[in-house]
Amino acid sequence: MIPEVRRQFNSNFTPEKYHNFLAGLDRACGTPIEFRNCETPCFLPPALVERMVAAGREMILQLVEDPQYCRASQDAVPPSFRVPGATPHPIFVQVDFGLVRGATGEIEPKLVEIQGFPSLYAYQVAIAEEYRWAYGLDESLRYLPPGLDRDAYHGLLRRAICAGHDPENVVLLEIDPYEQKTLPDFLLTARRTGIRIMNAFDVIQEGRKIYYKAAGRRVPIHRIYNRVIFDELERSGKRLPFNLQDDLEVEWADHPSWFFRISKFSIPFLKHSTVPETRFLSDFDPLPEQPERYVLKPLYSFAGLGVVIGPTREQLEAIPRDARSQYILQERLDFEPVIETPCGSTKVEIRIMFLWIDELQHGAILLRMGRGAMMNVSFNRNMEWVGSSAAFYPAE
Repeated sequence: MIPEVRRQFNSNFTPEKYHNFLAGLDRACGTPIEFRNCETPCFLPPALVERMVAAGREMILQLVEDPQYCRASQDAVPPSFRVPGATPHPIFVQVDFGLVRGATGEIEPKLVEIQGFPSLYAYQVAIAEEYRWAYGLDESLRYLPPGLDRDAYHGLLRRAICAGHDPENVVLLEIDPYEQKTLPDFLLTARRTGIRIMNAFDVIQEGRKIYYKAAGRRVPIHRIYNRVIFDELERSGKRLPFNLQDDLEVEWADHPSWFFRISKFSIPFLKHSTVPETRFLSDFDPLPEQPERYVLKPLYSFAGLGVVIGPTREQLEAIPRDARSQYILQERLDFEPVIETPCGSTKVEIRIMFLWIDELQHGAILLRMGRGAMMNVSFNRNMEWVGSSAAFYPAE
């Protein structure tokens, strides 16, 4: 989106550089990466980054500081996931934007999703560093906000995850973590923080305490960096070996309630110029005459699971009335293909990754590039110049 930088990158691109980038990324992560990483980073105008950061911050605070919304969102947490020890605000929040062409012809961001759950906080620094190394990017191009270099960012991440606890007593909790595509981020997180990667089904509970086994001894868990996607846990049909509803002697980063409280459930409550028309399906009576103008989304699914772009009336009617409150209909956005590549103009979805420790601030920026109907990397297979990417922008 910065034309001169884009032209220079494209003209200097070689398949060998891309191969070196991928090989370097595998080495940095310590494991092969199973999702597609794009041939190119994106070069974003600082004003656009500032606009998305400001919009994301405004929306997060709008939700967290609204007592009425806080009550409504607390009631939306399923009973089986009502965990003691709720925190006044989340630590990790992701705000995803798509780029559209506005009424005046200018490119502007529109909200796609908002989620109170960790993303690839460690991986996103690694991919940006590998882009810089493999392609020899200008050092004046930043991938972190002013005042935050790589070491300071990793220190901030350690604070968010460990909160002063001995890393031995902090675990990254996930379902079968070594089988997940996000394993590269887990390995990098463990390396940067010193914490242990833990399968949620291997946790031991005794009374109010939980443990893990290591080298023949039981190690108490004092804090959990929670990466368990609860929708996935529900679909697995398995039960955790510890009771989430017990008053356990453990802290959470993030507390499980934020997975539900800042989510697709939040979007109909938001009042912001970047938010497209969004309503709960249950609020449509009758159902819309032109459902193809919308995107149907289940409230708590990840990675595009269950999302229907331009649903038919029959698909909407097939959802039982008592289940319609678990879906939103969101105005369908026509993403503008703004990234010029050798394979044609490509669309991009931009995730602003927020951390909230002492204050709400943004860190790295995650991007997904694609030419399909959906931007998730799973929906852009067998294509080139698409996939996961990183954002660089000039220092002002």
